[in-house]
Amino acid sequence: MGRLDALRQFNLLKWLREERQSRKLILFIVFVALLLDNMLLTVVVPIIPSYLYNLDESADVALRNNTLSQQDAPGSFHSIVSLYDNTVRLSGSNATARTTELVPPTPAAAAAAAAAAAAQQPQNSSDCPQSTSKLLNENVKVGMLFASKATVQLLTNPFIGPLTNRIGYQLPIFIGFCIMFLSTIMFAFSSSYALLFLARSLQGVGSSCSSVAGMGMLASVYTDDEERGHAIGIALGGLALGVLVGPPFGSVMYEFVGKTAPFLILAFLAVFDGALQLFVLQPTKVEPESQKGTPLLTLMKDPYILIAAGAICFGNMAIAMMEPTLPIWMMETMCARKWQLGVAFLPASISYLIGTNIFGTLAHKMGRWLCALIGMMVVGISVICVPFARDIYGLILPNFGVGFAIGMVDSSMMPIMGYLVDLRHVSVYGSVYAIADVAFCMGFALGPSIGGSVAESIGFPWLMTIIGVVDIFFAPLCLFLRNPPGQEEKIAILMDTNCSMKTRSYSTQGTYYQGENMDPEYDDYD
Repeated sequence: MGRLDALRQFNLLKWLREERQSRKLILFIVFVALLLDNMLLTVVVPIIPSYLYNLDESADVALRNNTLSQQDAPGSFHSIVSLYDNTVRLSGSNATARTTELVPPTPAAAAAAAAAAAAQQPQNSSDCPQSTSKLLNENVKVGMLFASKATVQLLTNPFIGPLTNRIGYQLPIFIGFCIMFLSTIMFAFSSSYALLFLARSLQGVGSSCSSVAGMGMLASVYTDDEERGHAIGIALGGLALGVLVGPPFGSVMYEFVGKTAPFLILAFLAVFDGALQLFVLQPTKVEPESQKGTPLLTLMKDPYILIAAGAICFGNMAIAMMEPTLPIWMMETMCARKWQLGVAFLPASISYLIGTNIFGTLAHKMGRWLCALIGMMVVGISVICVPFARDIYGLILPNFGVGFAIGMVDSSMMPIMGYLVDLRHVSVYGSVYAIADVAFCMGFALGPSIGGSVAESIGFPWLMTIIGVVDIFFAPLCLFLRNPPGQEEKIAILMDTNCSMKTRSYSTQGTYYQGENMDPEYDDYD
């Protein structure tokens, strides 16, 4: 009975308000926000290429039907001159009907009529598309649509970062939820390319608010470098889970339920996240940072931050190029069904989830620079192997390698961005995670837009080869992140005994504190 009384007295809203300062609850909110953002990001990957192709086919069928109906309007007569008997006959709806009754069609004519009727029907994506040239033209349209979100997010990030320094993180992350909800509803009910393009662009604004404010909030509440890496690894697990669930969820729902259903489910989940933010974060309060952060341009001139951002950009550009082009290549070469277009990304999504959870902690022990270097090499090798697949099963191993390696890069470079700010600048994180998100968005903006055009001109295999070589050549630059130097003034502050904050320099043999004492503390590997 005591447990029942305690359960009756339990008030969820009261508990949420009391636990408002809990770091774990804040981590959960950021986790859910990134999960929904990336589910919406990837759920369209298997839907849009097939949906736009069917829209174009339906438009062509409607145009042909209108042309035929105008030519064969009831009561209209046309003069037909026969080249065989040189007599003039009148054709009309009645005359055609009588001729059909009197003269049965030949087998060849019947076969030709059946073929013409089949050509007028919209293509079933479970079969090979008949119009290969039209399918290749979809590369550019799909690429531009996918790139619009990242492009808008790229333009918005430089404003969101300094904004969080002035008003705090709570209000921007809630605004991001509101915009994301609106974008999801637009995706559900849009039936034209223009409206889908607008919904995708609007998502970029909401994603910018959620990701920049969310990562900055985690960096501000997890001040210890190891704890921060672990927390960001968990948050990236939400990103990975969204990437994992999105494509297969979208393809299966699109195949068996319809286009609207997956977006309505995502809208319902977004409402849950918004309610949680409203009660826990109380976004009506403005809580600016206690100290003025380093200007955005100063951070962008830091070569070490640029190397870390470049690794995030080029690593994610590989999967970004595959998103619009791989489904179309599969439709062209494998005659893939709708559900297969999304399931093909499943190995990459699962391995990304595994990679971010493993290396969120392991990268701190082995050295984040080394983790990123290996990850970039594996990304390059894996994407080069993708075009060698002859069926959907041949895509499992290279896609698994791509996802796992990108998980290594992201879980290493996201925490090192906060570490570089602690070591070389002022410990205010909105602007540096705006740069990290800009790098992420550049990969997802340039990847689909350039990838679609390149795939159309020189083919999908060459596209994968180019981005693979770029990743392999970029990997050695991660060596510079092995022991980045700190600013002299910053080191003096960190070595002050009154300063409670400690930063750590990375070593494969031990972890050294820069702070109250300089004795090495060896990490426990057990």
